[in-house]
Amino acid sequence: MDAELKALAREVNARLRELGLTLSTAESCTGGTVAAAVTSVPGSSAVFKGAVVAYSNDVKHAALGVPLEVIEKNGAVSSAVVEAMVTGARLLTGSDCAVATSGIAGPGGATAGKPVGTVWVAVDVCGSVSTHLLQLKDEGREINICTSAKKVLSLLLNRVNKVCIRQ
Repeated sequence: MDAELKALAREVNARLRELGLTLSTAESCTGGTVAAAVTSVPGSSAVFKGAVVAYSNDVKHAALGVPLEVIEKNGAVSSAVVEAMVTGARLLTGSDCAVATSGIAGPGGATAGKPVGTVWVAVDVCGSVSTHLLQLKDEGREINICTSAKKVLSLLLNRVNKVCIRQ
C-alpha cells in the first residue's frame, strides 16, 4: 500500500476516534481501496462500521438504495449517484460519516464528457453531504485508484474538521 495512503488512513482513524465518530464506505471505482486502507490501521474497529463495494448499478440500487432513475438520468459516474451512495452507506451501517466513489479508473470505460480519470466523490459527515469532481490524469488504473483513495481520505479529514468544529 502506498505510504501516503497509509499515513492518511492513520490520520483519519485518529481523528475519528478523537471525535467519537464512525465511518463507512460505498465504493465503485476504488473497489474497496479506501476501506482496506482505513482497516489496515490497528484499532480501526473502533471507528470503521462497514463497506459496500458497489461496482454494478444493480448493487448500487439494491444495497445502497440508489434509485435506478437517478442512475439512468445521470449515469453511474455522477454527483447525484455518489450523493445517493454515501447517504445509503451511512444509513445502512448507522455510521456518523461515510464516503462514496464512482468513476472511470481506466484504461477503458471512457465516454463523451467522462474521460478516464473522471471520479465523483461524496463525503457525508453527520448528514452534511458534499460532492467533489476529480479529474485525474490517465496515469493507469492502479495509480488512478490510489490517487482517488488518497483524495477521498483527505476530503473526509477536511470535512470532519470543518463540520465538527462548527458544532
